[in-house]
Amino acid sequence: MISTNNRMALGLNLPFVNTKSPNYRPKTWPPSDNFPVVIDANGLVVSHYGDDIWDLSPWAGRSLRLNFVEYNRGRSKLSANSSKMAKLIAAWWLWGPRPVNNAGTLKSRFTHLLPIFKLCSEHDVNIESLYRHPDIVDKVASYFSSSHGEAALILLHNLFEQRSEFGHVILDRESLRRLSSAIPAHEGSQTAYIPPRIWLYQVNRLREFLNDYQKVSVGISNCYNECIALYEGKFGSLDALYTNGSDSRDLEGSGFVRNFGHFTDYAIKHGIYENLKKWIVGPNAPKEKCTISSLGSYMTLASKVGVAYLLNFSLMRIDEAWRLRSDCLKIEKDPQLGPIYTISGITTKTINDPDARWITSPSVALATSTLAHVAKLRTITASKRSGISIPLDQQSNPQHHLRQYEPWARGNGMDKQFTTRPSYSSYSSVLKSYPLLFSEDEIRINELDLEYARLLTPSLDNSYAIGKPWPFAWHQLRRTGSVNMQASGLVSDASLQYQLKHVTRAMSLYYGRGFSKVNLDSVAYSTYLKAMYEVLGKEITRLLSPRFVSPHGDIRKAQILKIVTTTEANKLASAAKKGAVSWRETLAGGCTKRGHCSLGGADTLVHCGGGHGKGACTDALYDQDRIPQLMELHDFIDDRLAEVPRGSPYHNSLELQRVAVINILDTLRISKNG
Repeated sequence: MISTNNRMALGLNLPFVNTKSPNYRPKTWPPSDNFPVVIDANGLVVSHYGDDIWDLSPWAGRSLRLNFVEYNRGRSKLSANSSKMAKLIAAWWLWGPRPVNNAGTLKSRFTHLLPIFKLCSEHDVNIESLYRHPDIVDKVASYFSSSHGEAALILLHNLFEQRSEFGHVILDRESLRRLSSAIPAHEGSQTAYIPPRIWLYQVNRLREFLNDYQKVSVGISNCYNECIALYEGKFGSLDALYTNGSDSRDLEGSGFVRNFGHFTDYAIKHGIYENLKKWIVGPNAPKEKCTISSLGSYMTLASKVGVAYLLNFSLMRIDEAWRLRSDCLKIEKDPQLGPIYTISGITTKTINDPDARWITSPSVALATSTLAHVAKLRTITASKRSGISIPLDQQSNPQHHLRQYEPWARGNGMDKQFTTRPSYSSYSSVLKSYPLLFSEDEIRINELDLEYARLLTPSLDNSYAIGKPWPFAWHQLRRTGSVNMQASGLVSDASLQYQLKHVTRAMSLYYGRGFSKVNLDSVAYSTYLKAMYEVLGKEITRLLSPRFVSPHGDIRKAQILKIVTTTEANKLASAAKKGAVSWRETLAGGCTKRGHCSLGGADTLVHCGGGHGKGACTDALYDQDRIPQLMELHDFIDDRLAEVPRGSPYHNSLELQRVAVINILDTLRISKNG
């Protein structure tokens, strides 16, 4: 076994890399050939950076090697260039950002990328110029198995985003799109994407519930505590309630009326009656239908709504969210973005990490505070039971989802350890148990909903049909969230974009560009990246429709999209991912220019619309759906022009923008009117 000191010497143990062992990090980049990579328990150097083989066995505790020269059991060799780059990438994983902390991970990463080193060796291509050879890039996917392809894509994406620090480019963004489209599908069936209208309805409804709960949270606490006190006063203690025989036990609240009167009076007294009617009992139900059990149901529903809202904005799995504790919401101070909200929890899917992080929206603070409120009340009640032992760490920081220990609850948490928690229900069963949460008419699938859903999930089965309620499932929230957070034109609802504005920017920077200093959950990260490349292609499939117009007419539009004909529109998504067609959104619609636009087309309309008097950009496509926003922009510019001094630089700039907007609107109106 390797001692702590020798682990420090290895430079491979995460707690010591970067911070506590600067003497064991390379002093140059790339490392010198004689720099020690592996040191055994006796302090002897086992492998140097320049060696053809790194023997990781002392670190792994088993036989484990990285061979940078031979593969296929020694029958084939990597080229000198591929060998050199493979070694440099392995060193980057050891000493770059978020270094690996075990030998198995390093070996796994090397194995995932080995096919690309083999391909470059077999085709005699310099791996650093691979992205300049589209014909070779098209062969990359065939070298990967379906199970390794997605992992390789993520590793290559990370190297691209870290290219400035790493110093090299293997595949650029367009090459990554090509690879993404060509990787064999590994999933048997794709998780359904929830259409924007239905997604927006459910998330707004969840938020409405949480807002209502927060408004009466003090009343809930007071009512709950008074009812607990009534039982304690009547029976002496909660323990006595369960030991004095069945006559004194209150099964499902049936004895509350007999002992303490109608619960409705208490609900009205504490200001929670209307909430119970709205969400649990029903607005037209008679007063006697509101019982003490309604309070328990309302609190349990609050926990389920809280986790549902959290899942909508975090890309977590339900089993991960179900294990969260009251202090799970963390705020990271970022110098560029300000406060970044993250959820801290446990993940065991791919790694055992007690403090994984998921980027989320500030709005989830409403959900986590509701979850913590319910958990606190139930923890206090459990603490009143002598037979229930609550671990110290959970007394002040309980898990969100606990059993019901109230005297009126079914089962009353009897004969259960505090750490024995309820299992989670499916999303569809939650909606079935609480029919007032969503209106079935609102979640009924219409033609446009199905079009959106099939656009991103072509494999939908017959359960997704026009006229049927949308069949919700927890895992749908993760995929839908990852797609929506791309802020793509596919998700055009203004209120949806408003809700996602902050989390979109944070997601893009933290998952896409490696900004975070915390350990982001790897599966959420991969889900986000896969959706990013998928959306880039799906957006472009819309370009052939009459909705998009070239300021230079249909002939120019046909030239831009000549990669396919209108009868081959299904190939356009693949062409987009392969880089044959480029697309980035602008205020007017989009830009098809490949590579960087030096004129700032994504932020200004002057050159897109010809406001500078030199004609509209030949790479621009205008979007008919942007007419309302462009008209608002025109009015805004007119208002600003009236307020600023004529002839000033700002006035001149606004005037150029105004001309461009008018040109774009004229083009769109002419096209629309035929």
